[in-house]
Amino acid sequence: MTAPMPSKTLVEVKNLKVHFPIRRGLLRKQVGAVRAVDDISFDVYEGETLGLVGESGCGKSTTGLAVLKLLEATAGEVRFRGQDLTHLSEAQMRPLRRHMMMVFQDPYSSLNPRMTVGNIIGEPLGVHAVGAAAERAERVQELLRLVGLNPAFINRYPHEFSGGQRQRIGLARALATNPAFIVADEPISALDVSIQAQVVNLMSDLKSQLGLTYLFISHDLSMVRFISDRVAVMYLGKMVELGSRDAVFERPLHPYTRALMSAVPVANPRLERQRRRIILEGDVPSPAKPPAGCRFHPRCAFATDICRQEEPALRELEGGAVASHRVACHHAEKLL
Repeated sequence: MTAPMPSKTLVEVKNLKVHFPIRRGLLRKQVGAVRAVDDISFDVYEGETLGLVGESGCGKSTTGLAVLKLLEATAGEVRFRGQDLTHLSEAQMRPLRRHMMMVFQDPYSSLNPRMTVGNIIGEPLGVHAVGAAAERAERVQELLRLVGLNPAFINRYPHEFSGGQRQRIGLARALATNPAFIVADEPISALDVSIQAQVVNLMSDLKSQLGLTYLFISHDLSMVRFISDRVAVMYLGKMVELGSRDAVFERPLHPYTRALMSAVPVANPRLERQRRRIILEGDVPSPAKPPAGCRFHPRCAFATDICRQEEPALRELEGGAVASHRVACHHAEKLL
């Protein structure tokens, strides 16, 4: 069941843009930009999991990095507990970083192979000067138990663990300083299917136990449906739909979201045979030269002249049946 919608905002993102310059020639003159994230706005509420979904290359991971200020934003604002992070220096950011952590996608490259598990998990405690050496060692063992690993593993190295165990170590490292907010960037995509459910169940249990807030980035829609309270859908650097999990999965309003949902398999073979798959034609346009108007219009069956000329705003439908369900489509009313 979807949790009741929280009212207190933890993270506010307003008009966020992250553009990467394209440079050519001997003088490396800028001739364009890759618009990885192009003017998106959303909130993350305390105690919720916001799932961020979309095709590879749509800007999901860049959004997560920019929210944590691991990438500099080109424009826009990111506020954490009301404080604008956008213009803070690294020295000013340091006290805040212990409250905002990240779980990375690849459990093999995100752990230093030259460090023991104890040093990897304890590193954030040392960086933020949390406790004495004995207290840090005790905290590391507590974190290992918390993520389902044996505290005796403290002196082992990452190569001695499986992918699922390594991701548990990465999660323990993220939890070391008792953060309020965790960005999980496709934390299960590099794992075997049999292990994915274990990691997602662990994250869900830790959320309830520790009062965590997640931004869960993934292209695995079944896992997003399981863990998320709300879902945001991105396409080519833009947010095209945002709403509660049940609203987005059961009543998608954007043609792109409908196409995504039609690809999710159904456990019932009879219903699976009866379903109509929506096959999108054409390729995803380049983020360096996005189409005018709605970015989805070259692949959309509902596109008209206004879609080719005018960019749709992310809006709630007038008289919509679902409150706080927003969509960026000129013809969303036709899909109700």
